[in-house]
Amino acid sequence: MEETPRRRVEMPNVADPAPLGLAAFALTTFLLSAKNAGWTDGGNAWLGFAFAYGGLAQLLAGMWEFRNRNVFGATAFSTYGSFWIGLGLYVLLVEEASPNALNDLGWILLAFAIFNTYMLLWSTRVSAAVFLVFLTLEATEVVLAAGFFADAESLIRAGGVIGVVTAAVAWYTSAAGVVNGMAGRSVLPVGRALWREAAPVLGPELAPEGARVRELR
Repeated sequence: MEETPRRRVEMPNVADPAPLGLAAFALTTFLLSAKNAGWTDGGNAWLGFAFAYGGLAQLLAGMWEFRNRNVFGATAFSTYGSFWIGLGLYVLLVEEASPNALNDLGWILLAFAIFNTYMLLWSTRVSAAVFLVFLTLEATEVVLAAGFFADAESLIRAGGVIGVVTAAVAWYTSAAGVVNGMAGRSVLPVGRALWREAAPVLGPELAPEGARVRELR
């Protein structure tokens, strides 16, 4: 009996979701940081986007990073997507009834600063641009947490300004991911990983220059 030949079926390549996750994070961070810095005259313009863009879109990017077997991206985007959804729910449902909302926000920022600290360390294996995103975010969270705990408007405003810088760095990194993915080469540089041994955790769009990136299917 002639044996039926086996056929190997491969999943098609998928687009890198990291630029989407970074853009969603950047825009929502920018809107909230502009308010914290005292630059806006309106209310909570960031709130709707905390659910729809910074929350949902970033959470989806994290789920797609699981498909790419990118443990760093999956953990980062899923966590910060959930952060925005959780923060939005806190503002909508809890803040007005809380006897000390600033203290609550201080603890929330402190908790995420702890998470961000080890992600900052591991981002040194990705690229300089990604490291700068987590570095500026670390400064934002620490300064805001201190400002909320101390009820110090000057610190909260300073945290807002640093948050705007964080958003700008994230937007640049997102833009690099988009154009590099379109061109199939490095158009906007993202810099080398700070560790000599770069981790193959991102697609070629955001991979550090000179790093060998595993093709994922």
